[in-house]
Amino acid sequence: MNYTNLDKIAAWTKLQSLAPAGKNFNFASLLDAERVKSCTVPMAGSLVYNWAAKVADEPILAALQALADEQELIGKYRLLLDGEVMNTGEKRMVLHHLLRGQSGNNVVYEGKDLGEFYKKELDRFSVFAELLRAGKIKGSTGKAFKNAVQIGIGGSDLGPRAMYIALDNWAVKNGRKKINAYFISNVDPDDPSAIVSSLDLSETVFILVSKSGTTQETLSNELFVKDKLSRASLDPGKHIVAVTSETSPLARNPAYLDSFYIDDFIGGRYSSTSAVGGVILSLAFGPDVFAEFLAGAHEADKNALEKDIRKNAALLDALLGVWERNFLGYPSTAVLPYSQALSRFPAHLQQLDMESNGKRVNREGGEISYVTGPVVFGEPGTNGQHSFYQLLHQGTDIIPLQFVGFEDSQRDDDVTVDGSVSQTKLKANLAAQIVAFAKGKDDADKNKFFPGGRPSSLIHGKQLCPAALGSLLAHFENKVMFQGFVWNLNSFDQEGVQLGKILTKKVLSGNSGDGALDAYSALLGIKI
Repeated sequence: MNYTNLDKIAAWTKLQSLAPAGKNFNFASLLDAERVKSCTVPMAGSLVYNWAAKVADEPILAALQALADEQELIGKYRLLLDGEVMNTGEKRMVLHHLLRGQSGNNVVYEGKDLGEFYKKELDRFSVFAELLRAGKIKGSTGKAFKNAVQIGIGGSDLGPRAMYIALDNWAVKNGRKKINAYFISNVDPDDPSAIVSSLDLSETVFILVSKSGTTQETLSNELFVKDKLSRASLDPGKHIVAVTSETSPLARNPAYLDSFYIDDFIGGRYSSTSAVGGVILSLAFGPDVFAEFLAGAHEADKNALEKDIRKNAALLDALLGVWERNFLGYPSTAVLPYSQALSRFPAHLQQLDMESNGKRVNREGGEISYVTGPVVFGEPGTNGQHSFYQLLHQGTDIIPLQFVGFEDSQRDDDVTVDGSVSQTKLKANLAAQIVAFAKGKDDADKNKFFPGGRPSSLIHGKQLCPAALGSLLAHFENKVMFQGFVWNLNSFDQEGVQLGKILTKKVLSGNSGDGALDAYSALLGIKI
């Protein structure tokens, strides 16, 4: 397999030659009803990817297909599925796809069938969740559990939290919700205090999530929770479950009600389909709902093996993003879900994208001379329209937009005002924004002039359900993976988060050896 920097392949030169025309892409003349209908790619979970409002015509698409072929993107994806070491920095396999189904050969490590290992853990926490939901596993006073609180940070919080919020209304409407879920992540004591003080601890189970078993923020919050449980005369050992690796200090620890395992081949930001997300989602909504979520992700993973970019939504999305970042020079991208259920999804995608592809060296450690991952941000519509859309419409930077929308709300609880229900108003806003960004508006008053030419894509479906959510999650995971392959990056480590951790330990040791570090610590009231 050939691993080459993007600017060293033939497609680089071809795409550069197309870029000036791309920057002047005439949305007003090309964005019509026929284009909107034809520029679509079916996705798993009954979703559809629409790229009609993207800066792309046939010559550009042909060049992007050539790029995908030259960089052997599907071949590299197959190697990843088959257990090739793709995390070159940490010399590890990358196996989050294996969590939701076998799409390649069996993956065996040191005599251990990892597919079977993940399936065994899925079965174990599914049984645990069923028993707890049925009231057969109780707290230390004999009360059934009504609440579950996840303690974790980064990938142990952002993805699972976003997925829980995304399915909460759907589960309530469909009678699938049994346990209320909450999340503690920040080492700021106000975070755990607000959650713990609001719950009856005798009816609450805590899920401690740390793959290494050494995460400072998570262990600090565990001690906070244990102290509160003890003060309430409750046995912490009957109220805490661990999700960790088999080699961590938390593993097989009798101080926990139970322990469920992942391994080093599952990166934190890719762990929502592991026990990291599976335990809390199965407790809240039931193992069957989590299974539907996994099935949607698995179907999306299979679809991502298609070589034709016009039939592979994740691959096409990735390549259009590379086109915008490297050849049109756009520095950011906004994720704009017109669904309150996806209110925390942009925050998860921030970590997924920026931690994966926020790199300045290639997978072998060599410096690269082109830009890589964009800044990712977003908020749900229509809230974002009243926040930062001013800059998106009339600012000096062009920021590509990724919209997500659904025909139906999750609760089916609505009211008619001025001739239409709120869900219709939401969808009307979404359609209007896509066209407004693309076509703009001419006006003699320059303050009211909209330049247009703001590209966007739309992922849409009937309703946000577990299978659709799994498809949506896998789409973006695979998009980020493909972009990393294009840029010749290692998208699966995160050295950028380590330096601050090291300096924090120096501060807490009382002997940092750095005058500036000591001075800033003193400003914050830390006694050195």
